[in-house]
Order: sequence, then C-alpha cells, then structure tokens
Amino acid sequence: MNLPNKLTLIRILLVPLLLFFGLFCFPGKYGEAISRFITAAIFITAAVTDFVDGKIARKRGLITDFGKFMDPLADKFLIFSAILVFISSPMYQKDAVFHIVLVVCGAIVIFRELAVTSLRLVVMSSPKPVVIAASWYGKAKTMSQCIWGGVIILEPVLFWFFPFPILSWISTLVMTFLTVLSGVDYMKNYWSYLDPNK
Repeated sequence: MNLPNKLTLIRILLVPLLLFFGLFCFPGKYGEAISRFITAAIFITAAVTDFVDGKIARKRGLITDFGKFMDPLADKFLIFSAILVFISSPMYQKDAVFHIVLVVCGAIVIFRELAVTSLRLVVMSSPKPVVIAASWYGKAKTMSQCIWGGVIILEPVLFWFFPFPILSWISTLVMTFLTVLSGVDYMKNYWSYLDPNK
C-alpha cells in the first residue's frame, strides 16, 4: 500500500462527504453558496489526488496493478457521485433545460464508464490477462470531467452576473464528447477480447 494507492483510497473516502454536502443545502441567505463552496472543496481535493497519485506513481516507479485497477474505479465513484448530486439536488435544478441536459449527459457518462469497467474485467479474466491502463483519451476524459464538475458547482456563485450558464454548457458538451470518444477508443483497442463464441 504505497503513497499513490493511499491517495486513491482517500479519493474514495471523500465520496460520501461529496454526496452529503452536495445534496444538503445550508439554511440562510448564503446557505447555497456555502454548500457549493464546501462541495467544490471536496470535489477539487479528490480530483487533485487523482492527478497527484498518478504523477507520484510514474515518477517513483510505484505503478502497481492495484493502482491501475483502483485509480479509474475511484474516478468513477467520484464522477458518479457528482452526477447524482447534479441531478438530485434542487440547487442544480433551477434551469429546467440545462437540468435535462445534465440528466442525459450523466446517463451517457454512466453507460460509458460501466461499459469500459466491464471490458476491463473481461480482459483481466482472459487466458492472457492484461490490466488496461488509462489511455491518453481516458486521461483527457478524466480531466474534462473534473473541470466539468468544478464548473457546474461554482459557476452560479463565482459568475452569478452571467445571464446564461455558458461555462457549464461548454464544459458539459466537451466532457460528454471526450467521454464518448475515450469509450470508443477503449472498445476499438480491446474488442478482440469480446469473443461471442467463448
């Protein structure tokens, strides 16, 4: 259990806190702003651990199969929790059209993540098991999802003077595109393991 793996576990442990503060709105005039800042702090901290653990693992030669498997899994826990917050909390339902977009894009993200996770399990259980490390597309996807989460949480309080949540729209569309693109890339590269005759 080296340092990168410990950081990965910390990211997983931050998920319940993200859910609690993301779904709970503090009372009072500034309650929503307080809730969003705390949620953002938790989300950003978890996202930073994702960047740091990978960098440390590569620099110190601490890359393990455990890390290759658990790191993307921890990312999924984090993003799934953020999606749950965005589609369930009243704080993120004020714009009806954008809320529908969040639900649709969230469903796309969840489908992609479950599909790739299933692919990982199939590849790992094959006669010649291979641990699928994150590709460049996968890393770009993860980065876009982290940026997306921070923008969705903070734009209403940091850019309250914008008449339209333009940053949230842009980050959502970019994140969804990269999510789909990375999923197609994984499926293309490892499709040979999905033999329907076995």
